[in-house]
Amino acid sequence: TQFVSGLWQIHPFGEGNTRTTAVFTIQYLRSMGFNVENNLFANHSWYFRNALVRANYQNIQKGIKRDSVYLERFFRNLLIGENNELRNRFMVVNAPEDMAISTPTSTPTSSDNPLQIDNENISRLIKAIANNRLSVKEMMASVGLKNRENFMEYSLNPAIKEGFVSMLYPDKPRHPRQKYMLTIKGLAVYNSNNLK
Repeated sequence: TQFVSGLWQIHPFGEGNTRTTAVFTIQYLRSMGFNVENNLFANHSWYFRNALVRANYQNIQKGIKRDSVYLERFFRNLLIGENNELRNRFMVVNAPEDMAISTPTSTPTSSDNPLQIDNENISRLIKAIANNRLSVKEMMASVGLKNRENFMEYSLNPAIKEGFVSMLYPDKPRHPRQKYMLTIKGLAVYNSNNLK
């Protein structure tokens, strides 16, 4: 959020800066291994632009401070599949009473919460990896398992499929120095569920 907000603020792309910032952001995230599409940017382009403004605009005399919460909600939807309501009216400064709608919470209800994990094997694996990069052998030792086939079938593969864990070398699954790490979604689960 801070990186994209700061990039947009310095206006490096000239005419069409917001549009180009969106395209750059998509390419940047893809270069880090995220499967990001243009849909959210296209469907909420006005919200994205206004969220960038709110993340950068400040007027001390009028008591208006920078607020990146709206941009954070956008990126939480984009990266970890949350379902925050993205409405421009939530960003109106000093909104009149008839527009004052309670601001949605940044965490969806538990029934559609993408950070809710029902699989105990995945929860244990997320806790084991934490902020580290681990090999299969290191992960198995950390969770106390010895059967590699069972570990792959019931822990690692489901965690990768559900977007909690990714490979360090995704283009070379059998890389001799292959390690595994938490995705942003996995880190969000690790932090929000107090798995530390």
